[in-house]
Amino acid sequence: MSYRTAESLRSVTLDDVRGARKMLSGVARVTALEGSRYLSRLVGAPVHLKCENLQRTGSFKLRGAYVRIAGLLPEERAAGVVAASAGNHAQGVALASSLLGVHATVFMPQGAPLPKVSATRDYGAEVRLHGHVVDETLAAAEEYAARTGAVFIHPFDHPDVIAGQGTVGLEILEQCPEARTIVVGMGGGGLAAGIAVAVKALRPDVRIVGVQAEGAACYPPSLAAGRPVSLRNPATMADGIRVGRPGVVPFGIVDELVDEVRTVSEDELSAALLLCLERAKLVVEPAGASPVAALLAAPETFEGPVVAVLSGGNVDPVLMQRVLRHGMAAQGRYLAVRLRLTDRPGALATLLGVLSAADANVLDVSHVRTDPRLGLTEAEVELHLETKGPAHCAELGRALRDAGYTVIA
Repeated sequence: MSYRTAESLRSVTLDDVRGARKMLSGVARVTALEGSRYLSRLVGAPVHLKCENLQRTGSFKLRGAYVRIAGLLPEERAAGVVAASAGNHAQGVALASSLLGVHATVFMPQGAPLPKVSATRDYGAEVRLHGHVVDETLAAAEEYAARTGAVFIHPFDHPDVIAGQGTVGLEILEQCPEARTIVVGMGGGGLAAGIAVAVKALRPDVRIVGVQAEGAACYPPSLAAGRPVSLRNPATMADGIRVGRPGVVPFGIVDELVDEVRTVSEDELSAALLLCLERAKLVVEPAGASPVAALLAAPETFEGPVVAVLSGGNVDPVLMQRVLRHGMAAQGRYLAVRLRLTDRPGALATLLGVLSAADANVLDVSHVRTDPRLGLTEAEVELHLETKGPAHCAELGRALRDAGYTVIA
């Protein structure tokens, strides 16, 4: 298991990670390690959450970006840096560059969430919106680097970046020296590779489990092939780990040091984000919640104590609203129902009375009277309901049928 190319001949070592930690002193926070009673009961062993969502810029990305830029030669710094990102890497590069006095140009997709664009500008970077997909944005950044001489800062495929991310592993071992398993989300693999380098050098008995979204799981086929392979259309709500091809440098490390890579579904990601918000009182983006999703999916398969790395918390409010609703639906706590009733005075009030008696919380009502599909005396109502779980959803269905309503969706 030793895939290497000329680009990755310089392996990342424990000394590199320790050097990165010295470099990051006073720059990156030593983020908290919080216990989770709910997950601990589920797993049957202590579970701790490594809160990189509370890191400066809202994710671990500052660590690697700062180490990479700080390592540039004076003439490279003078030329400036350029990056391509839809969010976390953009903000990490922007703040790192500002702290180091280096001009940063960050290319972001035209559809990037406005809060992330605004934050990147506020951290000091020049933002250029280009392309509708990350590949187009990346190509624009690489063209800019070739044309201007600016140094391209890759989000994960560089030894310095991996060394910076590896400082998370050093902190985990100090905060939880009895840890047996570390669970970490994976996109290109930089964070998992860095943590694995640090942890396996000091505690080779600790199991490292990487987690990818099912729709963007580039590592399983790559590990099977023994080399990085590309996915055609990676798709997941977890944009922080939506990567179509592993990085060359992290792939070699993951192949050698990461014990297992698992995948989680969109429903599992939604449920995990909701759990972090409700139980841990932590705002976590879908990518950051992926380790928790893996714990929820198969809690009995993890040896404790377990540390789950919450890699980031930069979630767009609009996406947060959608994901929370999706997570509630996945847990049977949100129900959308459509039915027809006779269009007469008081009919809607009667329906709402049935729902109130069944203890359902009505979030939204859409009442349609004019539609070619409806009869002259019919109306169609679509309701969004907050419920207490699958059993309550079934109870609501029975209550509506007993009251004479026909549910059509």
